[in-house]
Amino acid sequence: MKRFHVHAHVNDLPASIAFYSKLFAAEPTRVEGDYAKWMLDDPRINFAISTRSDATGVDHLGIQTDDDTELAELRSRATAADLTLLDEGATTCCYARSDKHWVVDPQGIAWEHFHTLGDIPVFSEKKVESQAEAEPASACCAAAAPGGRPPARSCCA
Repeated sequence: MKRFHVHAHVNDLPASIAFYSKLFAAEPTRVEGDYAKWMLDDPRINFAISTRSDATGVDHLGIQTDDDTELAELRSRATAADLTLLDEGATTCCYARSDKHWVVDPQGIAWEHFHTLGDIPVFSEKKVESQAEAEPASACCAAAAPGGRPPARSCCA
């Protein structure tokens, strides 16, 4: 079963955590110094906030899948509809290791389709060529979106 995803940038993380905890009648499932996430079942949503951008508001929307088969189905739909697809494959972002791809709607809103494989202790990791351990990075989703422009305000930067 798929889960709707919304990622918003906020200026005041503690105030926003307090607001959304009251709104959702639930505490976040993950809190970091720059990030919080709620994994709600009613409504079924992965709602995340972060302070990683100067611009506040909705950064991107998405669909989180429970397995690789559902992710492949979303990729097939995008390909069949002739949507330009940015396939990141295995990546790290938002304190998680995931397989993902992106499409951008006609207004420039980035849509992330992803399957989360596990948690990581940092916001993202840089990909390295050597066998050395990956270094922490301050931003994820650095690849350009279709048309060479970044996803709406850069997905998690």
